[in-house]
This record gives sequence, C-alpha cells and structure tokens, in this order.
Amino acid sequence: MSVLRTTGLTKRFGGLTAVDDVDFELAEDELCSLIGPNGAGKTTFFDLLTGALEPTAGRVELAADGAGESEASGSVGWVDMTDDPLHATAQRGLHRSYQVTNVFPTSTVLENVRVAAQAHGTDSFHGWRNVNSFEPYLEEASAILDRVGLAAKAEEPADTLSHGEKRQLEVGVALAGDPDVLLLDEPNAGVSSESVDDIIALIEDVAADHAVLLVEHNMDIVMNVSDRIVVLNRGEVIADGPPESVRDDPAVQEAYLGGYEPGDLDDDDGAADPTTEADGGGSE
Repeated sequence: MSVLRTTGLTKRFGGLTAVDDVDFELAEDELCSLIGPNGAGKTTFFDLLTGALEPTAGRVELAADGAGESEASGSVGWVDMTDDPLHATAQRGLHRSYQVTNVFPTSTVLENVRVAAQAHGTDSFHGWRNVNSFEPYLEEASAILDRVGLAAKAEEPADTLSHGEKRQLEVGVALAGDPDVLLLDEPNAGVSSESVDDIIALIEDVAADHAVLLVEHNMDIVMNVSDRIVVLNRGEVIADGPPESVRDDPAVQEAYLGGYEPGDLDDDDGAADPTTEADGGGSE
C-alpha cells in the first residue's frame, strides 16, 4: 500500500530540466533508495516532495490516512501536497534530514529533538511557556535519543558531538512527531568508516516502522539496506526495481555505477565513490 506518490513531477530552471516527468510511489513498509550521478535531480526531487521547491508541472500526494489503503473501501484517499510549503508537508507527516547537518549547535541534544517534537505537536506557538510544562515532548525526545543512540549525550550541547553523532541527531530530529514518511538525504555524508555500521543500523531501525526514501552514495549501504532502488539520470527515471536487477542494468552501469562491485566502500572521510553530489542550488 502506497503512502506517497508523484505524477508527472517536473522541475525546470530556465532551459534546464532538473526533474523530468517522474511518476513515483513509495509503499508504507518500504525502504527505497534514490541514486544517480551528479546533477541527476535527486536533491531537487526531495525539495519538490517536501515543498522547498514548487514544481513546474505534476503532482505530489500523500495518503490521506497516513496508511495507504482504506480497510473499509479498499481504496486510497490522497491529499494533494503539490503547493504546500515546507511546514505544511511536515505537519502532514513527511519529514526530512539534510545533506548538511542542520541542528541548533548551542542547544542541548535533548532540546534539539524536544523543539522538533513540539513543532509537530499542538503547542508549537507557545514557545514562551516553561519547557517543563511540555513533559510529553520531553518524553518523546528522550525516547528518540535512546533510539538513535544519543541518550548519554542528551544534556550536552549539539556542537560538542562528533560528525557521525550529529548525523544521528539529524535523524532523531526528523523522527520527531512520528512521521509517516521519512526522507534521508545522505545520512552517511562525511561519516568516518568506523561509524558507517552505526548509520546502517540506524537506517534499518527507522525503516522497520516508517516508509523511507534514502539518497546515499555508498553503494554497499544502498545494496544492503534497500528493498528497491530508483535511478535518476538527467532528471529521468532510468531504472526502478530490486537491488540485484538495478545493479546489473546496463543503463545504470553506464550512467552511474561504472563497474561497481560489492565491497567498493567509500573513502574513510565519507567522500562518495563513484561520485559525490552537492546541492547545486537547484541543479540537482
């Protein structure tokens, strides 16, 4: 049962088509990875899903009940999110982490997640009240920190965390409010090789009870954790299927993988291989 879908989703920047007529669906129990070379359109696609960018054409829809198919009718009710801004898509249950760590550096680790939980709750406009009156949000934040492996760091300022721990915190912030769909944008970026296993375990854990769309350049991670892989090239979907079939697809090998074999890990500093995608100001 699908929880997220796009129909004919397109984004043009002048004469450049960054996302080209993409039809996509994500199932409620699925971990789908989105891969492709630099400029393929992956980050732009994420921005269109979350409302950070307005599409040139097409639609973005979320299952109305957050669970896809209705038991009573056997049909899916969809909410059109195409024109929703970032905060509206988040309130509907579509949350995202980012390529670049995006946390409040001087606030404690607990406060970063507590603020995110409150923002998705019913008290988002009562920031002037004593935080102790928001016990449910503190409890939710504590549970999330335990889940992402940062419970012992709860009272430390976020800027004291290692890079890998900051990536874990980013995922924790994205989990606040219990989203139906979680978009993870390169959670392994910049993470040392010693921390890769922790990131893999975290991705697999959150995918156990969330629909997850993952952008990741470490192909070993992608091939090991994905139920399904979608490949973008020049804004178009060129492959969509289980990891084994995508890995062996000649068009994918030519456009991106370039002879990838299992075990071709990234560099220790997390630099992507075969390519590293930056947020090219809309060119992705």
